[in-house]
Amino acid sequence: MNGSIVLGSAIVGLLVGLTGAGGGALMTPMLILLFSVKPSAAISSDLVAAVVMRPVGAAVHFQRGTVNLRLVGWLSAGSVPAAFGGAYLLHVLGHAKQATHRIELALGAALLVGATAMVVRYLLDRRSGNDRRGLVSEVSPRPLPTLAIGILGGLVVGMTSVGAGSLMIVLLMFSYPALAARQLVGTDLAQAIPLTASAALGALVFGQVDLPLTSSIIIGSVPAVLIGSLLSSRVSDRYLRPAITVVILASGLKYVGVGTVPLAWIVGIVVAAIGANWALRAAHRRGRLPVGPADLAPPVTKETATSSVG
Repeated sequence: MNGSIVLGSAIVGLLVGLTGAGGGALMTPMLILLFSVKPSAAISSDLVAAVVMRPVGAAVHFQRGTVNLRLVGWLSAGSVPAAFGGAYLLHVLGHAKQATHRIELALGAALLVGATAMVVRYLLDRRSGNDRRGLVSEVSPRPLPTLAIGILGGLVVGMTSVGAGSLMIVLLMFSYPALAARQLVGTDLAQAIPLTASAALGALVFGQVDLPLTSSIIIGSVPAVLIGSLLSSRVSDRYLRPAITVVILASGLKYVGVGTVPLAWIVGIVVAAIGANWALRAAHRRGRLPVGPADLAPPVTKETATSSVG
């Protein structure tokens, strides 16, 4: 058992439970980039460990009522067979040295698209005044879009271990705009159980599962994902959505080749910008700061109204 991997897995498990972002966005990059694990072994071992980790987080959300089983059913109908197919494609492509590099670049690009989509969705919600107060238990699934999300996510997760959290939750936010992030995290964790089971089966058949590595991941991540899930089932969207976005952005940048120091600066600047935005909005709510041109204009009085008409 590798103590460093156990500690790293605990940190990742906490973030997985908190944000719903899966192994490809967090665990797999850590194994590859920090511990020099071969990509195919990192992906396969992470998928097998996720079979143990995901139900722990999902159980918390089941208890909190943030899981829609009909939505899970439509997602799983597409993702389960697609994940097994993705694991087979990874097996076919894995013998070429350039294939691994292409997979990593595609993974990074997908994560960056996901982070951008999260920001766009946030801006659209602010512009429309959508507070995302819907309850996931009351949502009627949209079969075809939901099935398509499952197929796409399953194929990608089978090849890279990304999709269950990082990409699928972004697509779900666009497809179900009334739902808060914490509502979607619960459903996403639940649908990831059959998805990761299918992908893990493919990994066991076609992949390169490292059992000691898998054990270290499980020991570190399972208790931590429980704590993260308890937090995510209660945390406001105001904090949860930026956390998801930052995690996905950092992973995507690392995969496309951004160095550790530049990455730290970028993430630091993004976090500082988010914190400054929170501070400005809090000050505005307390009536201390204006937030737009309308707030800077002089108040309209009877005298100014009369003179402007004249």
